[in-house]
Amino acid sequence: MFPILLLFCFVNNCGTSSVPVTGKKGGNVTLPCEFEARQISDLVLSRVSKTILVCGSKGCESKNSRVFKEGACNIGIMDLRLSDAGIYILYVYRNNDQPELERKIKYQLHIQDTSSVRIGDQLKLDVLLVSANKVETNSSGKWTEVWSRDHGVCNDRLNDSDGTLTIKEFTASDVGTYRVLDSDGEILITVTVTESGSAEANTSSPHSAQEHWSWVEKFLFGYVISIFFAYIVIMVIQIVLRVAGML
Repeated sequence: MFPILLLFCFVNNCGTSSVPVTGKKGGNVTLPCEFEARQISDLVLSRVSKTILVCGSKGCESKNSRVFKEGACNIGIMDLRLSDAGIYILYVYRNNDQPELERKIKYQLHIQDTSSVRIGDQLKLDVLLVSANKVETNSSGKWTEVWSRDHGVCNDRLNDSDGTLTIKEFTASDVGTYRVLDSDGEILITVTVTESGSAEANTSSPHSAQEHWSWVEKFLFGYVISIFFAYIVIMVIQIVLRVAGML
């Protein structure tokens, strides 16, 4: 069903609808295209009015080495970064078509990520893209705005600078999912944040080691005491035997 809808979109040149694509940070993703190679003369992938990839009969030229053509017209993106999230438009020039009659499809790329932070530490989220309009979290059980393009951060525990949203001192109540929305309400980035423990919890390891070594010391001490008493018993037996022999 999906391929049929995708082809329908191409044929009708629907530039307003978008195909949702989701990938994980550090992974790979494919922007799907359903045309056959014999139908295509040129491909052009753009983002925010900037050309990323151009493929013609003589090969492909890319301004981003992580972006490449797969098969007839699928577009692959490797080693995904949070900054890759957003809108992509693929222009497909078919054989015998005039330039003004090219087919195009719009993709909405959503990047997922995870983060773990200790209680009391800073949490830095590099999610404030140029296209970001709002950041929300469900840490309270419902989606709540924590940052917006118009009003900035919602409280003094937060800070935004150079594309980074920072929670100055992470607490257990900050655990949850954070999502970044564009001006159309489309999800750009989702980050799931978990607690990795507090500074106090991390200091338990030395205590555990001390308890472990105390047990070893007790074992060794008991072993030495046992040897000592065995030696005493042997000495007493030898003395008794000597005394008995003299009698």
